[in-house]
Amino acid sequence: MTGKTYIGGAALAIALTATFALAETRGMGDGMRGEGMGPRMDFATMDADGDGSITAEDLEALRDRRFTMLDADGDGQVSRQEFMDRAAAQAGERAGTMFDRMDADGDGTLGRDAIEARRGPGPDANRLIARFDSDGDGAVSPAEFDSARASWRDRMERRGDHGGMRHGGGWRHTD
Repeated sequence: MTGKTYIGGAALAIALTATFALAETRGMGDGMRGEGMGPRMDFATMDADGDGSITAEDLEALRDRRFTMLDADGDGQVSRQEFMDRAAAQAGERAGTMFDRMDADGDGTLGRDAIEARRGPGPDANRLIARFDSDGDGAVSPAEFDSARASWRDRMERRGDHGGMRHGGGWRHTD
């Protein structure tokens, strides 16, 4: 291995370790302030021992802290319930932050206009119905719905996009 290759490999290893530590500690400890879709890591947080530099030991300490926060009962194992409880708490924190951002007047309530300003009004109902209404009666029947769902699933499979394919598809027809 040449000197340049070794230095490049070492730099890559440091970058990957830092990225892994960031991903591992995302939202899981003091000093990690939520902003937007994820928390912002600062130098002081990553410098776990406070010595003015970030070392592999500092990153390992962050990983340890993450595990400790998940292992609520301290038994050295994370149960499904502990994992679910932490995920629910984080989701609640994120939802609260999002609500606060959407509540422009600070009255503790959101009207439809505030929600749609953030999320958009959704698809045009008439256009959506027209797209799936194959017999032109102005409504989507169960058969038309199932046909549209199958068509959507086929498109996703052709694209190799299975991200939204839980339980056989993103849409479900129920009687």
